[in-house]
Amino acid sequence: MFKSIIIVGIGGFLGSISRFLVSRYFQIHTLTNFPWGTFTVNILGSFIIGLVYGLSERGNLITPEWRLFLAVGFCGGFTTFSSLANDAFTLLQGREFLYFSAYTAASFFIGLLAVFVGRYIIQIL
Repeated sequence: MFKSIIIVGIGGFLGSISRFLVSRYFQIHTLTNFPWGTFTVNILGSFIIGLVYGLSERGNLITPEWRLFLAVGFCGGFTTFSSLANDAFTLLQGREFLYFSAYTAASFFIGLLAVFVGRYIIQIL
């Protein structure tokens, strides 16, 4: 159990740092109210978790420890659903209804598509 906690913790640490860096990059390089950093992180995280579970379902291509590290640790620290919810609320509060609608719909549907694509890539390899 202790080993699993350490694996998840290291993955979460790296995922959180990665989330910070990706979000920061988009904050600096875009001049819009649309939360591109959070959106990008959620889509990438969905894609990565799709790849991880696709590899897991394919057999012995990924160990349980790597799946724990990547899916629970890294993706758990990297993806930002709570940030997504806060960004959506902020858009609503600012009466940015078009951005709110686009952001929430695109985050969900493109995130779902990214999981599918990640799993599909593993299936066709």
